[in-house]
Amino acid sequence: MTGIDATDARLLLALSEDPRATVMALSQSLGLARNTVQARLARLESGGVLDPFERRVRPEALGYRLGAYITVTVVQTSLAEVSAGLADIPEVLEVIGLSGAADLLVQVVAVDADDLWRISEQVLAIPGVQRTDTNLALRRFVDHRMTPLLERAARR
Repeated sequence: MTGIDATDARLLLALSEDPRATVMALSQSLGLARNTVQARLARLESGGVLDPFERRVRPEALGYRLGAYITVTVVQTSLAEVSAGLADIPEVLEVIGLSGAADLLVQVVAVDADDLWRISEQVLAIPGVQRTDTNLALRRFVDHRMTPLLERAARR
């Protein structure tokens, strides 16, 4: 992954404020040459700094009103297979490896409680899954954010 300097952070903040800003508009607002902005954007994109656009789409807009986090305990030799099985379930949004009692934290979305039951059963059916524990997401108090970290980096 590409490192970010203060100028990159300022560029990312400007994009955060106006994701559809043109390279010319960004160069004018930041006081940078158009070619500099273009080159930095290309480096940030190819360096894996920017998440895919799909991260901005809210599941509720697609009818998935229920969110949950499933902790999964797996047979240690089956971690790769379990991860691949989870990736095959469309309602699985993200899978994170954990330290501690559980091995994986799986973020899922569902249409309703019956749909969540179906998804939970799919997770349990993956060979190598030993145990799951499902927690409903009731309310989001802080949305996913990067602005405070970008602001700090921009001041460096």
